[in-house]
Amino acid sequence: MWTNIVGTYTLLEATRAHWMALAPEDKATFRFHHVSTDEVYGSLGADGLFTETTSYSPNSPYSASKASSDHLVRAWRHTYGLPVLVTNCSNNYGPYQFPEKLIPLVILNALRGKPLPIYGKGDNVRDWLYVDDHARALWRVFEKGLPGETYNIGGHNEKTNLEVVDTLCALLDELKPRGDGRKYQEQKTFVADRPGHDRRYAIDATKIERELGWTPGESFGTGLRKTVAWYLANADWIEHVVSGEYRNWVKQNYSDRNLA
Repeated sequence: MWTNIVGTYTLLEATRAHWMALAPEDKATFRFHHVSTDEVYGSLGADGLFTETTSYSPNSPYSASKASSDHLVRAWRHTYGLPVLVTNCSNNYGPYQFPEKLIPLVILNALRGKPLPIYGKGDNVRDWLYVDDHARALWRVFEKGLPGETYNIGGHNEKTNLEVVDTLCALLDELKPRGDGRKYQEQKTFVADRPGHDRRYAIDATKIERELGWTPGESFGTGLRKTVAWYLANADWIEHVVSGEYRNWVKQNYSDRNLA
């Protein structure tokens, strides 16, 4: 929460000072791109989609702090004229995602014979966005987005958590069968739901598609297959992260002396 609120404020003030010192021609092309989340909109019922004009209604401390950062960015636009862009995206997935997140956690636990935890009944719905599609969208907004505008970025892939886990199990059965011949589905475990767990998120990405010409390139099926294949081919990276060894690498390669 500190990073979302105080960190954003700090970046905004540093950026404003830099932007005000620019030559007029450089000011005209300068952008501050703030990347946010669909969680700021709260929870949807069975129908409807989040649009750029949906009222904010965050339900968790994390989403409340993200909403706060969004409001700060808009305030710096209206108060100081800072040329800001805001994007709110749905759930990302793909290579290099740390294994505390649902998809890499399920892959890792499945391969290690551990339970595959599913909150509640597994009926919470999220829209899934492949990481490369998100990166393309961010660059498109940065290049062509209008200052002061917000763009929602979604993958058109609404899935329940249970559907995600079942699809992962089926892919692993195909690509990396268990040695005992049993199915990964047998490792599913339903656990107590987490506090404040929003029921459904779903993005309407019409604006970015219509105004900036961006559309997602991956379906959930193609993106998830690429993701599983990547994790199967990069066991060393996973172990590096799970063991915490990556922290030592960061310290060795990005210490103050190396940044001097």
